[in-house]
Amino acid sequence: MRRFNLAEPLVMLATVVQWLVLSIATGALVGVGCTIFLRILFATAGRAYAAPLWLQMLLLPVGGFANGLLLHYGYKLRRSTFNDNAIVAVNEQQGKLPFRTMWIKPLAALITLGCGGSAGKEGPCSHIGASIAAAVGRVLHLNPETRKRLLACGVSAGFSSVFGTPIAGAIYGVEMLAIGRIRHDFLFPGIVAGVTAFEVSRYLGVPYPHYSIVFAGDFTELLFLKTVLIGILCGAVAWLFVELLRRSRQAFGWLKRRYALWPPLLPLIGGVVLALLILAIPNEYLGLSLPMMDSALRGDAMPYLGFFWKALLVAITLGSGFYGGIVTPQFVMGAVAGGAFAHLLGLHAALGAAVGLVAVVASASNAPIAAILMGIELFGADSTLYVAGACVAAYLIIGHRSVYPEQQIAYSKSSWIFARADLPVGQEKVRLSYGLLRWWRMRRKRAKPPGKTRT
Repeated sequence: MRRFNLAEPLVMLATVVQWLVLSIATGALVGVGCTIFLRILFATAGRAYAAPLWLQMLLLPVGGFANGLLLHYGYKLRRSTFNDNAIVAVNEQQGKLPFRTMWIKPLAALITLGCGGSAGKEGPCSHIGASIAAAVGRVLHLNPETRKRLLACGVSAGFSSVFGTPIAGAIYGVEMLAIGRIRHDFLFPGIVAGVTAFEVSRYLGVPYPHYSIVFAGDFTELLFLKTVLIGILCGAVAWLFVELLRRSRQAFGWLKRRYALWPPLLPLIGGVVLALLILAIPNEYLGLSLPMMDSALRGDAMPYLGFFWKALLVAITLGSGFYGGIVTPQFVMGAVAGGAFAHLLGLHAALGAAVGLVAVVASASNAPIAAILMGIELFGADSTLYVAGACVAAYLIIGHRSVYPEQQIAYSKSSWIFARADLPVGQEKVRLSYGLLRWWRMRRKRAKPPGKTRT
């Protein structure tokens, strides 16, 4: 049957208008909510740097215990059985989130960063965005599919507001949902909400950094290969970070089961471990560590093991039960690693730091497109060729791991690896493909020397 020529364009026009209204309204609300959080954060975080060592060591266990109490008792206010994780809400809960506990994670993040815990600031902002979007969907009685899109655009708005990169933040909020798949029907709502949240936050006075990295000179194939090598290095850094985080969670989970510990004691123990570590590790790795990242992007000399110390402190902080974001630490680790090792490849340290910053995000978060766009928005269009190869190489090197265990695997990253679709990373056990295993067995069989014959 021949369809009516004007029906489809009119429906799509109505769709655009619908999402303009919903996304602008949601993005504006998220921008206000994130601005309030960031204002409080800027007023409280970073003070632990200037405190005497004994006070820093005291604040960490106290902050850990406060986190544990807040998360343990706060979630008892929840009436529904819904998980408050945004990825789970989109993939499994039809865009629904518990609204009564919306305030818990932002408050816990303020405590974590205020006492010196090593974490990021974007997690609570994405949570605020997701919660506000879920509430809007509930108030308007939207259908499940529309709720999912609205919640995803709320996450995008939260990331855009805190990153100061509206397009990259919007894409990140969509790309982080699954490995190897981007829901294109989420893009328009996400970008509109992201740009709106960014503009609202900037209008309300949230400061966003501007970096001047020189990407001058003729871009050659050799230079491209050097940036790819930086990407491979950053993929290894991301791999190490994800493994440290996973093993830290396992270790504290084992402690809880083995000794039947009261849950609020776990972040307290984590705070004690952090306090002991800063006797040997500089306190620049505590909190957000943004001064260290800024120093790397200026081209200052970075310690070779700087990325490891940051990864270790973040793994203990989040693995023990503190709450905080997980993307800002990726920025720091990438900038420090790229800046430290750039000179070994004949690259300027600031260029290596800029490429490393986005490459670790591409890898650990499995979001290469968002990372490339982030490099362009942070460092200018001249950075495109420098960051593109590095981000995709880093994305491949980490394999099927993620800082988000709830992230689903849509497609395997290699034809030599088999992974079932639509299972969370934390549940799927990827394995070598049958074809590769058969080739390997045949190769080994041919390589075996013939057995001795009896006489």
